[in-house]
Formats: sequence, structure tokens, C-alpha cells
Amino acid sequence: MKDIKILRVAYLNGPNLWTYRPVLEAWVDIGELEDFPSNKIPGFPERLVAWLPSLVEHRCGIGERGGFLQRLKEGTWPAHILEHVAIELQNLAGSQAGFGKARETGQRGVYKVAFRARNEQVGRACLAAARELVLAAMDGRPYDLPATLAGLRAMVDSLCLGPSTACIVDAAADRGIPSIRLTEGNLVQLGYGVQQRRIWTAETDRTSAIAESVSSDKDLTKTLLASCGVPVPEGRVVSDAQDAWDAAEDIGVPVVVKPSDANHGRGVSIELSAREDVEAAFGVAEREGSEVIVERFVPGNEHRLLVVGNKVVAAARGEAAWVVGDGRSTVVELIDRQLNTDPRRGLTEDFPLNPILIDEEPAVALELARQGLQPDSVPAAEQRVLVQRNGNVAFDVTDQVHPEVAAAATLAARIVGLDIAGIDLVAQDISQPLGPQHGAIVEVNAGPGLLMHLKPVDSPPRPVGRAIVDHLFPESQSGRIPVVGIAGTSGTAVIARLVSWLLQLNGRYVGLACSDGLYLDRRRVDSRPSADWAAGQRVLMNRSVEAAVIENGAVEILAHGLAYDRCLVGVVTDVSGADALAGFHVHEPQQVYNVLRTQVDVVLPEGTAVLNADDPLVAEMAPLCDGEVLFYGLDPELPALVEHRAQGGRVVFLRAGQVVIAEGDDEHVLGALASFPLAHDARSPVAAESLLAAVGAACALGLSPELIRAGASTFDPDHVTSLDAGPRGAHPHAS
Repeated sequence: MKDIKILRVAYLNGPNLWTYRPVLEAWVDIGELEDFPSNKIPGFPERLVAWLPSLVEHRCGIGERGGFLQRLKEGTWPAHILEHVAIELQNLAGSQAGFGKARETGQRGVYKVAFRARNEQVGRACLAAARELVLAAMDGRPYDLPATLAGLRAMVDSLCLGPSTACIVDAAADRGIPSIRLTEGNLVQLGYGVQQRRIWTAETDRTSAIAESVSSDKDLTKTLLASCGVPVPEGRVVSDAQDAWDAAEDIGVPVVVKPSDANHGRGVSIELSAREDVEAAFGVAEREGSEVIVERFVPGNEHRLLVVGNKVVAAARGEAAWVVGDGRSTVVELIDRQLNTDPRRGLTEDFPLNPILIDEEPAVALELARQGLQPDSVPAAEQRVLVQRNGNVAFDVTDQVHPEVAAAATLAARIVGLDIAGIDLVAQDISQPLGPQHGAIVEVNAGPGLLMHLKPVDSPPRPVGRAIVDHLFPESQSGRIPVVGIAGTSGTAVIARLVSWLLQLNGRYVGLACSDGLYLDRRRVDSRPSADWAAGQRVLMNRSVEAAVIENGAVEILAHGLAYDRCLVGVVTDVSGADALAGFHVHEPQQVYNVLRTQVDVVLPEGTAVLNADDPLVAEMAPLCDGEVLFYGLDPELPALVEHRAQGGRVVFLRAGQVVIAEGDDEHVLGALASFPLAHDARSPVAAESLLAAVGAACALGLSPELIRAGASTFDPDHVTSLDAGPRGAHPHAS
């Protein structure tokens, strides 16, 4: 029986054996299908492509459009096909993916399949759906692809970052700023440790709670703006329908009636002159907010200006929505046919325009009533019917904003106190000052939506995510702290602890995750082995941490990936330990090399890989590093060490019992090996090598030889200060 069995599924959260990005890795057993590549299953390629014609975009290893289809036609195996189908299902569901690989394990019929997955649950669902779809195509059975995609899209909508948050995270990634998703929602950390900032959609950790409260009170906002000379429409809060009409008479019709604390235009009725319309609008507004405001109607189009850090970075204009009668169709039918069929309208955030649903929008019914119509009325042929006056703010006008209008918008944001604000203003011509045309700012909003600027109706997207990232991280800032990653099996925990000690002597608040536990500023806060992804993330999320030292074993890299995206220093001690990795289909030192090279692959261009020259396979990793390489070894005559020195590189070695730091021909004797406590650590058979590795990492971090000597001389590998020892110094907190 032809089948594809999924044996194991793991989500690799960080850089891993496959790539820098999180991936879903599955071990699959294709059984007897090992003898049936795609070209040996009649009709299979045709059925698969009929269901998923967009597979033509997959370049595969051929490197050109249609590359995967060529492989499918020539003959490729089900594991490879599963990879591509899982990727495409993610793309069709709205979670973009591109990377994927399938590799044999050495066991007949068993493959490892890995593909990019932005969300683990979505990735797992796409893998399961891909298996069912591929098997159905092989057997010639029907498959309900629309239903599958509907379910997957619902998962993406509920589990993945929203488009506003995602555009900020993607912009941060473009600048090399790392990110950590802190909740299942849209709370995201940008940067590590003490350098981090936080965003929640278009709100940041600079967004004042007071300012947000002020902005939600429309009447208070208007009062503050007016007191500072910002043009706003006159108006007041009203208590009931009669009071609404009294206010309209005092202000002078036409007027606007709206909730004081609603948003997205809900419950807003504009250009009202008749008493019955004002009183009806009061009821509409009251259902949407806690208080109702009546204010002067400002002629013109509604505009939304996005202010980020005292600068207008995007602007969009709204347009009224009309339908034209045909003498046969009701208003509801005309709306559905002429407006809601627009592909730009939809219920999710992926669409720049919302569908118009009369039952859910009382303001639309009120607008129709003002024209003597009901939802089931049949307008005459060619009769224009106004359906919606406000909303549809999705037409980009960023390049048309007059400098005085931009100045008024940024002033409004500052008055309220928002670092990021959506300024709603009404003007007939955004390219002219507000005063002469009697334009006005009508609302200031916290946490503004970005979709109208990301997917404007009539122009390319505006880089609003980049504007927010640049606001949080000026060009000179990367959001990074020094991260030291240590991989291998030989003495990695003690290396990590000594490097952490040296950084502490340099005045840094250090987070350390290693096999001996989790440490924060010289104190062990968790005695459980912590050389894992979760502990590393705890360190990087801590807002006090100024430098991080994280131990990584091959098992952890294979099971979860690295806890960080890039590091300043990456240490690799050895490529031994293949016996412990047999459960991952890793049996040879060369395979261990392929796992541990991940630590070198992620070294920043301005960083350093610290490599053990005594291990030839470790030494071979040097060309993989984007930054500098520093070798260490017990013998100064090691070939890799000698060649590196000849090229002016930095090395650390032992000679005649002395620890020597060298750069090219320049040498600095750090001290006698016997003078350093670590050299006498009976628990470590590689104590001398561990000391050299830690010294090399310290040199890579820019620490002075004097500090390194003092730190290595005072480091006690047996000393542990636990959390229950009580508070110490200026850092009593542990998380």
C-alpha cells in the first residue's frame, strides 16, 4: 500500500542545520514509494498541478520559474514533493514561505523534510494537508482544496502576526534588528536585553498610557488641540436626542454626530441638517460609544495622516461610496453587485476596503433614509445613491500633503502625547493649508491601523514599518547586545562561565545560560541544566541584560535551533559526540560538523569565530565566518594556527607553560598556565583548552589583556551564588 508516514515533527525556532530562519522539520517514511518517483505514477503530476497551478513559481534546485514542475515531470520523490506542496499551501493561506529542503537519512525510504514556517501550528497543519493532498493526487481521489485553504487561512488570521505588526517586524529584520514574539498576539520584542524595544501593532513602549486615554476621549482631545491653536470643529458632548438637536442649533447646521470613544468611523453620521436626522444619528452613535458628540460639519474629504516620531510618514484620503440604479435592483443588490464585488473589499485585514453590510452599519441605513430610500428600495435607472460618506480611507495622498497641514498633524500628536498617531482631518484639498478652506482635525488616534498605507487602493505601499523601526532605533542602533555562543562538547559550560565572569568584571550585567544553570549577574537563578533554546530566550528577553553568554550543544541545535539569530562571538570547541546523536540520524564527525557550523554561520560581520585549531574539522569552519577568525590551540606549531598568524590573524596558544595572545608577529604573554585556577580543575580533562577558548572569546570581545589576566586568575570554577543567597548589590531582581 502506497503511503507517506510522518514519523516525527519538530519546530526549529532559531538558526539550525537547515537555515537561519525558523523551520518545521519532519521525518517521513515513504515506504514502497521509494520505488515510485513522480514520473512512474500515471497522471499524478497532472492532477497535482491542476490543483496547485501556482507551483509553477517554485524554482527548486534548477533556479528558474517552473523548475519544480520540470523535476516533477522528470521524476522526483514524494518527500521532495511534500516539501513543495507544504510551502505552497502556506503561501496560498497567506503565510509567505519559500525555503525548503528534503534529504535522505541513510535509512531506505526515510527522509528529513524541512520548510520555512512562520508559525508552528500553521506549519504542522500545512504538512498534514500536504500529505493528504499528495496521496489523493497519487491515487486519483478527489480532494477538497477550497475547504482546506479556508481552514488554513482562518488559522493564519488567528495565529500569525497581523499585517501591521508583521510589516514592522519585517522592516526590523531588513535592518538586522532581531525580534522575539512575546505572546500569541501582536506583542513583539525588537532587539535583545537592555537594547530591546517593544511594539504592539502600531503602539510602542514609548506610547504613553495617559496619551492613549486622552486620545480615546474625543471631547478632551478637541479641547486640548483648540487650546494650542490647532483647527478643530466646534462642538460638545450631548446627553440625549433633544440635546443633540439643541447643540446643532447652537453650532449651526450642518453638523456631525459621532461617538466620543469609538473608532474606524463606526457610528459617525455627517452633514446632518434636519432635526429628525440629528436625533436618529444620536441613537446610532450612542450604540457605538459611551458618550455622543455633536460638532460642526467640515466640508471636504476625510483624510488619515500617520505621524511617527514627529513626522508625517503617510497619508490617505477617503472617498464616498455611491451606487447607480438600474430600475430593477434594490439598494442592497446594487451594493453587493457594484461595491462588495470589488476585490479590494474583504472582512480581514488583508483588504484595504471593507464590505458594506447594511445590517451591521446603521449609519448606512440612516444615509439612505435621508434620501428617501430603504435597503429594499429600487432606485430609478441612472439614479445615483450615496451609500457611505465616510470610510474607504485607502487612497494614497502622501506626496500631496501641504507642509502646514503636516505641521498641524504633528503638533496634534505632540499635544496628545503620542509617539505614533493616526490624525483624522477633513479638508477639501490636502495640498493647501487648512485655514483658508476651513479644514479641521477631527480626531487623534492611538494605535492607528497601517493597512491603508500598506495596501493603498491606487499606489505602491508606503514604508510605514521602516518609519516605525527608524523611530525606535536610530540608524546608529541595532538593538543588539554582545552575544557569545559556545558550541561543542569539550568544556563548553566552564568556558561559558569564565567568559561571563570576565564580562562582569568589565562592568556588564550578564545573562548566562549553560549546562550548570541559568545565571543573571553572578547569581544562579535556576540550577537546572540551561543550555537550551528556552533558557537562551529568557536571557535575551531580560531588560537588564547587557551581554549574553549561551552554551549550545549539537542536540539542542538539532532539536530547537539557536536561541539567537546572530552573535558577536561564536566559539566551537570540537566536533566529537556523534554517538549521542544517532537518534537524529547523525553518525559521523562530518555530520556533526554540519550541525555545529551553525554557530559559525551566525557570527555577525563585525564579530569573531573562536575556533579550536587542535580539531581539524573545527579549523575547517573558518571560511564560513562572515567576520574575523581567532584560533586557539595548545601547540603554537599547529598548521592552522601558524598559517593564520602569518596572515596577521589573532591566536591564543600555550608555549613553555605560558598563555600567549598573539596578532601576527606581536605577542603578549598573559601569564603562566599554572597561575590560573581553571587549569587545575580536576573535573575537566580539557581545562587548558577551555581556558584558551575563554581567553580567545574575551579577546574577541575587546577586553584588555590586564582584565583577562585578573579575571582568569580570580575565577573559581567551583563557586556558585544561588538566588536564595539574598539580594546583592544594585541588581536584586532575577528576571
